Amino acid sequence: MIAWGRKYSLYPFTFATACCGIEVMGAFGTHYDLSRFGAEVVRFSPRQADVLLVAGTINYKMAPVLKRIYDQMLEPKWVISMGACACSGGFYNNYTVLQGIDKIIPVDVYIPGCPPNPEGIIDAVVRIQKIIETGAPRAAERWPIK
Repeated sequence: MIAWGRKYSLYPFTFATACCGIEVMGAFGTHYDLSRFGAEVVRFSPRQADVLLVAGTINYKMAPVLKRIYDQMLEPKWVISMGACACSGGFYNNYTVLQGIDKIIPVDVYIPGCPPNPEGIIDAVVRIQKIIETGAPRAAERWPIK
């Protein structure tokens, strides 16, 4: 019963640093309407969110900020890595860019693409709902990856 209620009341916190943030706005807009999937109320404090949506490039200077935001979220929490830059550093293969946010925080769902489309965000939310429904282990329970 708790899982049923939880899967339809996800509270996302968006950490957008690049062009993927525009696609996030599109997913929450009227055309794609992410609210149909129970993830409509965006939180502006990580303490009130249970889904962290990381969209865009994360450099080494920003990485501790992202880690701190993740640590401030209450359990249970899930992480979506959106776009090539958040997933793997994208085409920024240099000494300043983190080559994937899974180097510092556990990631539950990856959305590939540069930038991914809003349908990818909706698919990621549905996958998190599946994780909640089935009771599958979250990425945080498998962390750190060995």
